[in-house]
Amino acid sequence: MKISTRIRYGTRLMLDMAQHYEQGPIKLGDIANRQKISLKYLEQIIISLKKAKLIKSVRGPKGGHLLAKSPKEITVAEIVRLLEGGISIMRCIDYPQTCSRSDTCLTRQVWMEARQAMNDKLESLTLWSLVQRGIEDEKTRTAGKVC
Repeated sequence: MKISTRIRYGTRLMLDMAQHYEQGPIKLGDIANRQKISLKYLEQIIISLKKAKLIKSVRGPKGGHLLAKSPKEITVAEIVRLLEGGISIMRCIDYPQTCSRSDTCLTRQVWMEARQAMNDKLESLTLWSLVQRGIEDEKTRTAGKVC
C-alpha cells in the first residue's frame, strides 16, 4: 500500500495552515516555501479543499488562505477522503465482485481489518493534535541542548 503524493502534500498543506491558524490569511507561496512543495502542485490541491469548504480565500494585498474551521475539527481521515476518496488497500475490499474468491478468501478479511485500523487511526488524528505533537517533539529535542 502506498500513500499518494496528493494525500501527503495535502496533509502537509493543511497542517502548515493549522500551525499558523491564529496568524490570519496565509499566502500559498509561503506554504510552498516552508514545505518545499511546488506552488503549482499546491494550487491544484487547494481547489479541492476550497470546494469542500475546508479552506476559504481572502482577497486583497493582505489576502491568502485560511482554514474554514478550527484545526480541532479537521481530521486527517477527512483530508484523505477528500483528496483520494479514502485509502484502499486492496481492490476486492471495496469491489468484492472483482474477485471470484471474495466470499471465501481468508486474506481478504486481514486486509479489511488493516484498512479499518488505518481509518480508525486517521479519524482519531486532528490537525490540532498533530500541531500539539510537533510542539511536544520540539520541547523534547531542545530540552537536552545546552545553551
